[in-house]
Amino acid sequence: MKIVVCIKQVPETNDVTIDPVTHNLDRRGLAGVMNPFDKNAIELALHLKDTATDDVQVALLTMGPDDYAESLREGMAMGADEGYLLSDRAFAGADTLATGYVIAQALKKVGDADLILFGRQAVDADTGQVGPIVAEFLHQPQITYAASLRLSGKNEVTAERLLEDTKQTLVAQLPAVVSVRSELNTPRYPTPRNIQLSFEKPLTIWHHDDLDLDDSRLGQAGSPTIVTKVYAPKPVKRELTPLTGTPSEAASQLIKALKGRQLI
Repeated sequence: MKIVVCIKQVPETNDVTIDPVTHNLDRRGLAGVMNPFDKNAIELALHLKDTATDDVQVALLTMGPDDYAESLREGMAMGADEGYLLSDRAFAGADTLATGYVIAQALKKVGDADLILFGRQAVDADTGQVGPIVAEFLHQPQITYAASLRLSGKNEVTAERLLEDTKQTLVAQLPAVVSVRSELNTPRYPTPRNIQLSFEKPLTIWHHDDLDLDDSRLGQAGSPTIVTKVYAPKPVKRELTPLTGTPSEAASQLIKALKGRQLI
C-alpha cells in the first residue's frame, strides 16, 4: 500500500504583510514551519503503516520554494519514507485551483497511490480547498473533515466526519483522497535518531519540465481567484446598557430591549 501525504509550509509568524500589487501574502524573509494540520495527516499515515500487516510506504509531497524541503525532512524524521518537492518559478502566485492542478499532475507521476491525505486546511489561508480540488482532478472519491479513519477492507476506508452539529460515517473505495481534522490524533515528535536518518531518505525535486503541465493553468495566469482588496476591518464601538436589579428585573429589561430592536 502506498500513502501520499500532501503538506504545506506556512509562515511561522502571524506578522505577515500583503503584497500591494498581487494582494497575495508576502512570504519573503519569513521563516516557515509545517502546517500544523498536516502533521495530523502524517501521523495517520504512520499509524496505518505501524498497524498494517502488509508493507506500507508513506511519501510526502509539497509545492513551493527550495526551502520547503525543511518541512519534508521534518515529516521524514517523523517516519515518512520519502519526499517530493515541486519547485519552479512558474508555480508562483498560484491560487488553490492552480495549486491543486500541479499537485494532481505530480501525484499522477508518483503513481499507484492508494490513499492521498491532506490536513483539514492551511493556517495561512484557511480555505481547505486543495484536497477536494485534487480529488476532482484525479477523479477519485473524497472524504473531508475526517475525525477518524480506518482500513475497513482490502480496498476501502471508513471515516467518521465531525461536522458542526453532527457526525457522519462514510465508506470510500480506494484509491481515495481524505482530509483530516486535528481531533484525529496527536502527532509524534521526531527522535534525534530519526532526524539523523531523515537526511538519508530520498527527496526528489521536480521542476516545470519534469511534469506534464498545461502552462495556461499555472501560477497567476492559471488562477481565476482575484483579490481586489485586502484590509483590516475598522473597530466598531458599541454602547453597552447594563442590566440592573434582581435577576428577574434584569431579565425583564433584557426582554424589553430585545423587543425594542424587534429581535423577539
